[in-house]
Amino acid sequence: MNVPILMYHQIDASPPPGTQLRGLVVTPRAFAWQMQMLRMLGYEGLSMRNLEPYLNGKQQGKVVGITFDDGYQNNLSHALPILQASHFTATCYGVSRMIGKTNSWDAGKVAEKPLMTLNDWHNWHSAGMDIGSHTRTHANLTELSNDQANEEIVNSKQELEQLVGCEVRHFCYPYGWYRTEHQAMAAEAGYATATTTRRGRVQAGDDAFALRRVMVARATNPMLFFMKVATRYEDRRG
Repeated sequence: MNVPILMYHQIDASPPPGTQLRGLVVTPRAFAWQMQMLRMLGYEGLSMRNLEPYLNGKQQGKVVGITFDDGYQNNLSHALPILQASHFTATCYGVSRMIGKTNSWDAGKVAEKPLMTLNDWHNWHSAGMDIGSHTRTHANLTELSNDQANEEIVNSKQELEQLVGCEVRHFCYPYGWYRTEHQAMAAEAGYATATTTRRGRVQAGDDAFALRRVMVARATNPMLFFMKVATRYEDRRG
């Protein structure tokens, strides 16, 4: 069973042409037809928490994981209503020390956008959505010492759990950059999975701390979206 774990960032109006990283912004209209297509194809969209039994082989079905990196406020305002209308769940990976701030790690590259406030995170969780960790500061783990990396991985989980009042079971490597020791740190910290930016769908029994994902970009048209989800298109590029 091949399971696509979709990777999104922002769900918002497209930035002006020429803007760096413009491809990471998917319009609400595009996100809506993508969720509708999944339903038409017979897929159930699931958060990483709800996807767990499929990843460990305890359950089988036609499912897709839905994830959002960074915790943008537009995930709540634009993506959440569409997810609810589709009866899907999703995981949003938050940066624990950046709650209520902006994506300042992208300064000079793209326009900074507001990240979810603590109240927003409560609303996301109370709507049945899952909260994952994306470190404390969106750090590039490969540039840190082992002690610093471990602090980012461990403390972000603890901080999010204390702030929002829910268990945080899933982790995402910022920028998709990690080393084998970071996988061990995530496991030791008590996470159930860690996702990367490596391309491809996953299967039961894959390394839970190096899960591949399927990026959905601004330019992903309906045919390409179908190929990414339902064929070996992404698997060949992983």
